[in-house]
Amino acid sequence: MGSRSTGGRAAEEEVPNTELYARLQVSPSASAEEIRKAFLYWSGVAHPDKHLDPQLKDVATENFRQIVEAYDILNDPDKRQIYDIYGMEGLSSGLELGPHLNKVDELKEELEKLKRHKEHEKALAHSGASVMLLGRLSLPDYLEGGRIINRMEMASDFQSQISKRNIVSVNGRFVVSGESGQGSATVVFRHYVSPATEVDFRATAGLRSLIGFQASRQLSNHSTASSGFMVSLGDGSVNLSNTWGRQLSETSSGNIQLVLGTKSAISVGWQKKEKKVTAAGAIKLGIGLSEASAQYTRHLSEKSHCLVAGYLGSTLDFEIGGGRRLSNSSTVRAIYNVGIEGVSWRFELHRRRNEKIVIPVLLTRELNLLVTTGALLIPSSIYFLLKKFVLKPYYRRQEQKKAIKEKEESLDQIRKARDAAKNAQKLLENASNRKKTKELEKDGLVITKAMYGKIDTTNENDYLEAIDDAASLVLDVTLPLNFLVTNSQLKLHKGIKKSGLMGFCDPCPGEPKQLLVEYTYKGDKYKVLVGDYDLLQIPQYRHKV
Repeated sequence: MGSRSTGGRAAEEEVPNTELYARLQVSPSASAEEIRKAFLYWSGVAHPDKHLDPQLKDVATENFRQIVEAYDILNDPDKRQIYDIYGMEGLSSGLELGPHLNKVDELKEELEKLKRHKEHEKALAHSGASVMLLGRLSLPDYLEGGRIINRMEMASDFQSQISKRNIVSVNGRFVVSGESGQGSATVVFRHYVSPATEVDFRATAGLRSLIGFQASRQLSNHSTASSGFMVSLGDGSVNLSNTWGRQLSETSSGNIQLVLGTKSAISVGWQKKEKKVTAAGAIKLGIGLSEASAQYTRHLSEKSHCLVAGYLGSTLDFEIGGGRRLSNSSTVRAIYNVGIEGVSWRFELHRRRNEKIVIPVLLTRELNLLVTTGALLIPSSIYFLLKKFVLKPYYRRQEQKKAIKEKEESLDQIRKARDAAKNAQKLLENASNRKKTKELEKDGLVITKAMYGKIDTTNENDYLEAIDDAASLVLDVTLPLNFLVTNSQLKLHKGIKKSGLMGFCDPCPGEPKQLLVEYTYKGDKYKVLVGDYDLLQIPQYRHKV
């Protein structure tokens, strides 16, 4: 009878960074000398100069490049330690070890700093504009003989990087209400002193002329602080502000702001953002005005969400609504509002490039139960009917098209990986056949069949079907395993994901994989099934069929 192991996904999660070890066919605990010997061996196997055929030469060049890359990293103790902990991400982030940076906690802290540095560089490289258009409609005014549009507002913001550490943004806002209009413009100059520190200088002209300064700093991985002041050029009043922010958990954060001056106030805010839920709340206590607000948003699916919000302060408002993503760049929202001013609907169109159109429609200034309920139920009922009989079938068809496209792309990637594995096997074919012949002559270890992938242990004959099809969940690896046989022995190290071995690939991404091997030794037949990260060492008597 054969032998089997149940290694699966748990092992994969424990040892995620092993591809480079697989390229050299060494253990994660291999010594520097073992890595050097493996490099010399495999670089000789895949050296482009050994192949005259142009196609094989290209395949050898790519495999040789991967072997050299693996050696360059694993041969450097510092790079190897970073790779073992963070994989290629840590190396591509520019993480480096030094005399005072050799502990895991220090590595984690340094990687976080590098991530912030890259975010800082990304912010510096960003230049673009945002636009917001608002048109407020009023049915009561129109029915009374007035204008249906009683307010128009446009705001725009343009930001540009002028040097490696400096950004300038210009913000303009213009409002027309009734027969009058007013506008303002703000210029902000931002200088990044370091990835963790920035200073802003700003000036505003318009209804109120202001100048100000603000400095912000990342105090640690979880906390920030900023301090600044604003001076009014009209009356000379000064407002000082201090803000402290803290990451409370992986999904929530809080902040406290203290303002001293003509608008003295203290504010406390809280935000929570999870995969399906976003929530925020704030309380402000100040001279002449105290207010509180809260908002809760729940994502019902990848494309739709609903929200509830409330505000208590100079006005009293309650909102309920929802939104839907129409495409990768467009989202629409419809929000029902009940407040002191009356009952209204607000329609919003959001574009990915910071473009937003907002149309509030005041339905009535009366707050009686019949009007308030009807204003909510009638439009909502129309929407749900449209959704059920028009939108839902349409989106279902779109989802089906998307699923088909994603499946085709996935199969195409698997097909390319299979082709690369088969091409790599061609590099090993001659040597593999010579080794197999030699083992046959002395009745040694010969791999008769080896399959890698998602093996159906209830019906192991299924693995023989459609092995060349991209939709198949297994890959024939008989040839590369025969190549790895040395002196009637074969060993695949524990902790190494087998898809990284030369001549292998991942035939079923995201699925748990196993390796099924049938072999002969001294005239007897053997069979063994091992997990993706398990040790394979053959021949062994317990594998005998």
